[in-house]
Amino acid sequence: MKRFAPLCLLIALALSIAVPLAVAAAASATPPAARSDRSPAAPFATALSTVTGIAISPLLGTGGYGFYQWATAKDAAAREALPWYAQWTFWLPALLLVGVCAAKDSLGTVVPPGLKKPLDILETVENKFSGLIAAGAVVPFAMTSLTRMFFEGAGVAGAGGPVLVPSGVAAIHIAAVDLTWLLNLLTVPFGLAVFVLVWLASHAINVLILLSPWGAIDAGLKAARSALLGLVTLAATINPWIGAVLSLVVIVVAYFVAGWAFRLTVFGSVFCWDFITRRRRRFAPQENDNLMFAGAGCPGVPVRTCGRLVQRTAGGLEFVYHPWLLLPARAAKIPVEPKDLAVGEGLIFSDIVTGQGRTLFSLPPRYRGHEAVLARAYLLGGGVKPAGLRKAWGALREMLGGRALPDSPAPA
Repeated sequence: MKRFAPLCLLIALALSIAVPLAVAAAASATPPAARSDRSPAAPFATALSTVTGIAISPLLGTGGYGFYQWATAKDAAAREALPWYAQWTFWLPALLLVGVCAAKDSLGTVVPPGLKKPLDILETVENKFSGLIAAGAVVPFAMTSLTRMFFEGAGVAGAGGPVLVPSGVAAIHIAAVDLTWLLNLLTVPFGLAVFVLVWLASHAINVLILLSPWGAIDAGLKAARSALLGLVTLAATINPWIGAVLSLVVIVVAYFVAGWAFRLTVFGSVFCWDFITRRRRRFAPQENDNLMFAGAGCPGVPVRTCGRLVQRTAGGLEFVYHPWLLLPARAAKIPVEPKDLAVGEGLIFSDIVTGQGRTLFSLPPRYRGHEAVLARAYLLGGGVKPAGLRKAWGALREMLGGRALPDSPAPA
């Protein structure tokens, strides 16, 4: 059964990617009168679903949105007038890249973590860049199109919205003053705020994939995110208001996990930067005040909070951090004595752990190979010990008759 697991995961991911595109194609074949909601607020509902869907998966969302606009264009001239992301030179490579990432996650169940992690890092960086592109170009364009429809009664809302006619405020001309800029001033920041909230929560999935040692978990996380995008697209196609309600649920959930997602995003950014630039080759830990991230065992500090571990002259350790990286500094006193701590040396990154094995701090990849120096700097009594996959590999070697991985001696 295990032999077919990668194939099954690949098929599931391919279907979750194809569903939004198939729904968009079916929607384009439906007569506008049969699927139009002519209420004045319908474009807002459709635009909300569009922005939410793109934020869930920027590359897939932007590529699928561009493909839909390209497929529903009336003729070649209309296609040439479409924005750059609706040209086949963008959406075709984008969707192909999404397919390659899906195959990578599916086959990751049989690929060793050491070979898959570089690809996960590249995908995490790609998600950051595609998020910036979507936030800077696609989302403002979608919200500006909404404004034009509201005032001029021309165009299509997002995924197959109705052609509007001017009514109410839109039909009032005050001394021939064009007020579209005012509505743009309100809708574009709103759209960007929604995008950032949802993108943060979605990008956290990429970081979780980056930290996960098991390919099956990676594929499951990716399939769940793609399925959510398909569900939002399908709901918006059936009825703009169903799509809007589902999008609001996604936005509310993203709001409540924004802090956790932001901390994961910062951790993932530092992780990728250290790995790509091979920072550890030109890095040396300081004698004090080193950058690290709070673990689950750090009391009073949210997990993955970025800060610096400081050893006070009066004795004891403190973790100094800035909430959201910008707010005033806070300090958390570490109740564990340095002599009761050790550095757990992992395969990709290491941790500072207590004697009971609880993770107190996670170290960026730049510390790989410098664990003994860090242990001496903070006078950690447990020295350096294998941890995580490295510990499991040492146990396997010992079981098969080889030598177990040695522990570094504790500092004097």
